[in-house]
Amino acid sequence: MAEQVLIQFRADKKLKQEVTEIYEKLGMDLPTAFRMFMNRSKMVRGLPFEATLPQNTITGEEAKNAFHELRRQAADVPEMSLDEINAEIQAVRAERKR
Repeated sequence: MAEQVLIQFRADKKLKQEVTEIYEKLGMDLPTAFRMFMNRSKMVRGLPFEATLPQNTITGEEAKNAFHELRRQAADVPEMSLDEINAEIQAVRAERKR
């Protein structure tokens, strides 16, 4: 067996409790889960999961405002009959064939 070392770090108490419960449901303790994380990191020579920043982020308020604006715009659109919808689809398909 390789020489053992102690690793210590600080984490949010609630987060640690929640993660511990998850791992216990999977049948392992927190140290085992971290050893698995480290072994997988070694295997892939990096983080064992994708770690990228989102391209665009918006706040909840911005999302809500965008939703309400789309609903406002949609309210101004006249209703179409099924025949009108099908005619529009046919026209687009005909244009694509050209």
